[in-house]
Amino acid sequence: MDSNPPPGFEPLFRTSPFLDHNGPFFYKTNDDGTFVVGLRIQPKHANARGSAHGGLLMTMCDIALGYRTTRSQTPSPMLTTASVTTDFAGGAKVGDWVEAHVDVHELGIRLAFANCYLGCDGESIVHASAVFARSGERPAG
Repeated sequence: MDSNPPPGFEPLFRTSPFLDHNGPFFYKTNDDGTFVVGLRIQPKHANARGSAHGGLLMTMCDIALGYRTTRSQTPSPMLTTASVTTDFAGGAKVGDWVEAHVDVHELGIRLAFANCYLGCDGESIVHASAVFARSGERPAG
């Protein structure tokens, strides 16, 4: 199955072996400089009932929360996920496009706080809130 993202989305700007295995993830920059993370649900993402696995949706929230929060400040801080709380209000099936929208609430000296909302077909399907521990600034480059 093709991952065919909607117009304006491109491959996620940072990846890893874990993300490569679980993706492909995409992003689109908004007019205000923020960005949305997206994923086309493929058969490899499905549980035994043919729906997107909850662990995949939680992973997508963690990715979007971390990337968006660290890029909300210059220089970008080093953040480590301390806590993610996830609430499910719906689901996605194979072939659906899911988007992660993040609101960064506070990026302090020690901690950062943000919320993520996963949407599919105009419906909110997951809400996640995260706390990140801050451990300095990212090296330039």
